[in-house]
Amino acid sequence: MQNQVLQRLIAIVLMCIPGALSVYGWTLMRDILFSTAAGETFPILTFIIGLILFLLGLFIVGGFIFHRDKKRNKIQPKLLKKTDKYKKEKHAFLDKV
Repeated sequence: MQNQVLQRLIAIVLMCIPGALSVYGWTLMRDILFSTAAGETFPILTFIIGLILFLLGLFIVGGFIFHRDKKRNKIQPKLLKKTDKYKKEKHAFLDKV
């Protein structure tokens, strides 16, 4: 019981890291846009770094959710590869037997 709680706590902490990166990237981009609207110059390099951080965090969290749902067979068939569709149909047939 204690081991399972510790594993879930570690998983939550590991998922917070990409989320924090994404939030920091969003904050960088927002601050740059507001400072540009106030009349300052547009720092393109900082904006690109913020965009990369935002997209990186988004892709990591989205990939984790997709992988978890794929393991639990909760993904629509149109999002799966052809080999994955075959495996899903094969397992669905075995579940009925």
